[in-house]
Amino acid sequence: MRSPIEEVPVLIVGAGPAGLTAAATLAHYGVESLLVEKRAKPSTVPRATGVSTATMELLRSWGIEKRVRAGEIGVEMRPWVTETLAAAADGEAVDAGFPSRDQSLLLSPTAPAGVAQDHLEPVLEEHLESLGTARLERGTTVTALKRHGDGFEVALADGAGRERRIRAPYLIAADGPRGIVRPALGIGTSGPGEIGERRMALFRAPLWELVGEHRYAIYFLTGKDPSAVFVPADGTDRWVFASEFDPADANALTSEGIADSIRRAAGNPGLEPRFERIETVTYGVALADRFRNGNAFLVGDAAHRVTPRGATGLNTAIRGAHDLGWKLAWVLRGWAEEQLLTSYEAERRPIAEHNASRSADPNGSIRDTSSELRADLGGRIVHLWVDGREGRTSTLDLLGQGLTLFTGSEPGPWASAAASLGEGAPVALRPLDELSARALGIRGGGALLARPDGLPVALWDSPPIHAGVREGELEVDLFGGSLKNAAGASLGAR
Repeated sequence: MRSPIEEVPVLIVGAGPAGLTAAATLAHYGVESLLVEKRAKPSTVPRATGVSTATMELLRSWGIEKRVRAGEIGVEMRPWVTETLAAAADGEAVDAGFPSRDQSLLLSPTAPAGVAQDHLEPVLEEHLESLGTARLERGTTVTALKRHGDGFEVALADGAGRERRIRAPYLIAADGPRGIVRPALGIGTSGPGEIGERRMALFRAPLWELVGEHRYAIYFLTGKDPSAVFVPADGTDRWVFASEFDPADANALTSEGIADSIRRAAGNPGLEPRFERIETVTYGVALADRFRNGNAFLVGDAAHRVTPRGATGLNTAIRGAHDLGWKLAWVLRGWAEEQLLTSYEAERRPIAEHNASRSADPNGSIRDTSSELRADLGGRIVHLWVDGREGRTSTLDLLGQGLTLFTGSEPGPWASAAASLGEGAPVALRPLDELSARALGIRGGGALLARPDGLPVALWDSPPIHAGVREGELEVDLFGGSLKNAAGASLGAR
């Protein structure tokens, strides 16, 4: 006898950073989801180690910044170019698109961080579990997928081979570039595909002693093997070494062969690395032809595969999953029209294309900070320190799950306009001092309306009555989807 079919609002496949972020974002809005992952346990491989400004701002808004930073490597988020690690004192820093600590003080209430993915993922998972509205099932594999009405019926199998079926109106594929969901949806990819292979070793050795005070996110070497790089994986002595190799060299992938390469690249012939993992890694670049098919969406590497150059993969995945998550939550909560979901790909594809192109560039690891911040911060409102009832706080900390209406020091006329949205998306009124309001572009008794991700959606330069905003008619265009008022009527684009 077949087991009954379980129904869930959202099924998410893949519990890497993108899947965890999508589930957590939905959970913050009280939307239930089932997150399935074929791995029985979280990965213990560092993988990505660069968390960008925008990603840290999201983690800060969730109240988990301190837990993430507990695993901070303690490095400047820039590459250090040197002949060997032992010669680090003669090297120099280059720009990789991350702001420095001093620059970050002006840009954001937080700063980018060197944190290995095998620390970040458990923090995200613990946060998800604390929210209580999402279920994570590990050791669970998708075996079949078919449409059921506007949604999907998915067959799942656990580690013992037991199968069951799930029905969900919405499906999110976060199962990576080789996952089952994207091909099952009939979505192809475009791009150069596989563009290189490197050998990678995860090991322990006292390399911090060699570099001394020159603690950086990655070390590019100019010695005998200019393809070699060292990446610190924690603040003690766990490191990643990667380089090109000759497949015809029988010693290239042995522990002794790689140990010799590490000694030469480090500039320490007596070094004895202790290996945790040796493998080859194939790098590639590919974009899904579309990020959506009906009520199924692609996030993370399932939507955009990039190389490690520029350290954009993890951050593109997390920010894209958050973008989809809050928009889907708004639709499911009845706060926005279904049309809002079309803005997910419209807004995220240009960023994915930029980062994919950068990662395919042999020089993509080195970029000017000002040019790359556009892709990371994405046009959100500026960070300003302001004083309020909560004490000194950032304008970014004032953003909520709904809309945030920033005004000058006399918000009265806007209070009734904000309240007119009734049971729709909540609107938080945030009065600012005149100088701060002006810095946000607010003039003459006007106001600025921002989305949960900090993107401005409306700017008025005069009080409501003069701006054509009457009670019950606060009009908002969320870049592709209109807001709903209490009666469910669309409040159209201005």
